[in-house]
Amino acid sequence: MKKLPFLVLFLMLSSSLCSAQYSKQYLACSQNAQTQAAMNACAGQEFVNADSELNKIYRSLLAKTAQQPETSAKIKTAQKAWLVFRDAYLEAMYPAADKQTEYGSMYPMQLALLRAKLTRQQNVALKDLLRQYTR
Repeated sequence: MKKLPFLVLFLMLSSSLCSAQYSKQYLACSQNAQTQAAMNACAGQEFVNADSELNKIYRSLLAKTAQQPETSAKIKTAQKAWLVFRDAYLEAMYPAADKQTEYGSMYPMQLALLRAKLTRQQNVALKDLLRQYTR
């Protein structure tokens, strides 16, 4: 019985961590979505928002390193490599040639959410770089 409070706390924390991977906007949108097309649109917007943040951070990073051409070039190379990785990872996750047939109507939503997740991870990495150059 002494373990019960710890189990309850663990379950509460793990469920909040799962929902933390999505933005509040996505959660609100998806709760109101009544069709798969609407859910796909919510997921698509989640990716657009993450990608917009990525572009903002990337531009800030390039601006901070504008006077250091070698550093800027390395950052550009790293970002291009990440894009190749992201696209290869998405293909590895969904390798079928006819994705819509193989994965069904949820495929656009799943793909957009995975793109958003990978992009948010890259946002963290770019923010780390940005902090390094704003010291």
